[in-house]
Amino acid sequence: MKYQIPRPLIPACTWKRPIGLGWDKPYTVRYSSNLDDGPWHGMPLGGLGAGCIGRDSRGNFNLWHLDGGEHIFRNLPACQFSVFEQPEGGKAQAYAMSTAAPEDGSLSSWLWYPPEKGTYHALYPRSWFEYEGVFKSELICEQFSPIWAGSYQESSYPVAVFEWTIHNPTDSPITMSIMFSWQNAVGWFTNAIKSPEVRVRDDGSPVYDYQPRWGDSTGNFNQWITDNFRVGCLFNRVRPHTDLREGEGQMAIASITNPSLEVFYQTRWNPHGDGSDIWDYFAMNGSLPDYQDETPAEPGEQIAAAMAIRLTIRPGRTRKIPFILAWDFPITEFAPGVTYYRRHTDFFARTGNNAWTVVRTALKHSDLWQEKIANWQNPILRRADVPDWLKMALFNELYLFADGGTLWTAATENDPVGQFGILECLDYRWYESLDVRLYGSFALAMLFPRLDKAVLEAFARAIPTSDDTTRIIGYNQATAIRKAAGATPHDLGAPNEHPWEKTNYTSYQDCNQWKDLGSDFVLQVYRDYLLTGAEDTEFLWECWAAITQTLAYLQAFDLDGDGIPENSGAPDQTFDDWQLRGISAYCGGLWIAALEAASAIAEILLINPPLNPQLQPENYPQSVEEYLATYKSWLAAARSIYQETLWNGKYYRLDSESGSDVVMADQLCGQFYTTLLNLPDVVKKEYAQTTLKTIYEACFLNFHAGKYGAANGVKPDGSPENPNASHPLEVWIGINFGLAAFMLQLGMKKEAFQLAETVVKQVYENGLQFRTPEAITATGTFRASHYLRAMGIWAIYGVLTEFK
Repeated sequence: MKYQIPRPLIPACTWKRPIGLGWDKPYTVRYSSNLDDGPWHGMPLGGLGAGCIGRDSRGNFNLWHLDGGEHIFRNLPACQFSVFEQPEGGKAQAYAMSTAAPEDGSLSSWLWYPPEKGTYHALYPRSWFEYEGVFKSELICEQFSPIWAGSYQESSYPVAVFEWTIHNPTDSPITMSIMFSWQNAVGWFTNAIKSPEVRVRDDGSPVYDYQPRWGDSTGNFNQWITDNFRVGCLFNRVRPHTDLREGEGQMAIASITNPSLEVFYQTRWNPHGDGSDIWDYFAMNGSLPDYQDETPAEPGEQIAAAMAIRLTIRPGRTRKIPFILAWDFPITEFAPGVTYYRRHTDFFARTGNNAWTVVRTALKHSDLWQEKIANWQNPILRRADVPDWLKMALFNELYLFADGGTLWTAATENDPVGQFGILECLDYRWYESLDVRLYGSFALAMLFPRLDKAVLEAFARAIPTSDDTTRIIGYNQATAIRKAAGATPHDLGAPNEHPWEKTNYTSYQDCNQWKDLGSDFVLQVYRDYLLTGAEDTEFLWECWAAITQTLAYLQAFDLDGDGIPENSGAPDQTFDDWQLRGISAYCGGLWIAALEAASAIAEILLINPPLNPQLQPENYPQSVEEYLATYKSWLAAARSIYQETLWNGKYYRLDSESGSDVVMADQLCGQFYTTLLNLPDVVKKEYAQTTLKTIYEACFLNFHAGKYGAANGVKPDGSPENPNASHPLEVWIGINFGLAAFMLQLGMKKEAFQLAETVVKQVYENGLQFRTPEAITATGTFRASHYLRAMGIWAIYGVLTEFK
């Protein structure tokens, strides 16, 4: 039979799991101080920087990132969809559409959906609940937010769309009702500790206390809204301040009405009770009592609201019902008094009263949004040269765009698309760690390049600055200043201070001593210039002064004058628990690559004077010519010493002084970048090829028989140099993706795909989905979930397509 309304076409390559099916032995956290919320994570909903809400594969809303940079993982059982069904002449049934009844005994009158009766699918930013074997009707709920590549407006919206498709396959009419209930949580998402104390955790990382105002509903009230064909509940609060502050604003749930639909509502009920005040009505006939009560909540009181849409579906017919979840919390606060407006306030007013305006926008444009998402995803999904596991992981790893404590501020004259930032992870809570984003920024650079340039411009502004505040360094208890002038900062700051203005939040190491950050910065600048058409010379000029400063700063670590800055034996690069001594393959290769990139930039600037006179250096173009000559001279020295000192016939030695025979997986990252950017090679291709084959055998195949991925550094036979080492024996997800991209560059497609697929399976088959960690181990543990580097999987796709 041909359906008048098509049912959703769920792509074949989604991540899928039976609804409510648990994990026998999920990965667990390696260090007790690290975050481990367990495996019940689903795709997040909400725009970039607007805050997001996660809904897991049981059907629970349980992740709340509505306070910029902060993390709450708690189920709110009253936030739920429920379905009532009654075939003509048949028995009625109703279920709350989660397979997990509340652990606290609340809502005990509700009947919860049986597990493994259907399938959860995810392909970010879309996911689907496909329900089977319970109702006579065929039910699918598709949920998404308006996120697609190159959207610098809709991708910031604080909204989620739930499109329910109901098909009646029987020969009799069926009455259906869908209820959307929600607890009023306005005012909860701000730190009750206004000046949190910073302390050093057992792993040497700085942390601070976060205590949300969870459950503080005093003054909250709910309103029923009828707005032409739009209906819904608005969740509001009697604001305690005359000025708008962080955590203040609105939420809303909504749907549509027309003559073929019946709408019911209940604007005030107790989500901590047994739930019978709405369930008795709903389970009886799919209705609610149409009760309005806008009385604000008393201290200690919790309130919720619910709405239901009831309809009759004729035999063989299909109907679609949209529901919208929207919120409007315009302000993010960092240190007390340091506030920014979120990006979505560029398109909605800044009053905190615009949740319903977001609802109206979503109901008007949701079909177009679906089309835009499909038009972005389909060309990739149709590619025969991209396997399904890679298609799945490419999109689902983008969850971090919304989930990563993401900041996206309103636009200003200096930042026309706003300032942007993603946390390194929730355990290392600081923004845009530059070493991590060397791989992890590929997704942002390829899909939202203007945002990636904004991040790099923030680093360029930070490089000349200094902060002489002294602090204790975690790994050795030495004292060091926070930020030296000319040093490239490690990160752009943390949510409890002032991101972009106060950098280098991490204090486990002295970031001013790192030997890779300056090179990382230069390479990412040149990459973004090429990726956006090799025309934005103003972007290069914005970064040029910082490039010259940071390369000079880094060159000063070349203490013996051989052409390559030496590693000091301290943790002074991205493998920051792994001490390198003298010239290292990793940092030395990045240095050579960065000098090549800086030379290429200089040559471009010589024939493209800046449009902004303030960016033009004194004595232009002579000053640029002098820098070019300097970089060429440094390169000549560095190239000969690198090959001569480190090549051992099969791979490049870890460094020049430790005497280690470890095979380092990421030793030729600099060569990967020079190939990517069409720059002169760091090493000849035949040496790179031999090295990659050695890495593949030693770090992957010989490391626990290739079960987990490539370890960071092991002996050629796959054994550890030090069985008690941490970073060398970990499999870093993002590094493995970068390694696979490098293999693709050199024609090792089979090996690249085998390596990357192994790592993807470890993540998505062991309860790490939508919280991808930095590292996994051969003992089934992980470290640092929700990690930025894993978005480096887009480097694989870039090498397959855009970077050819």
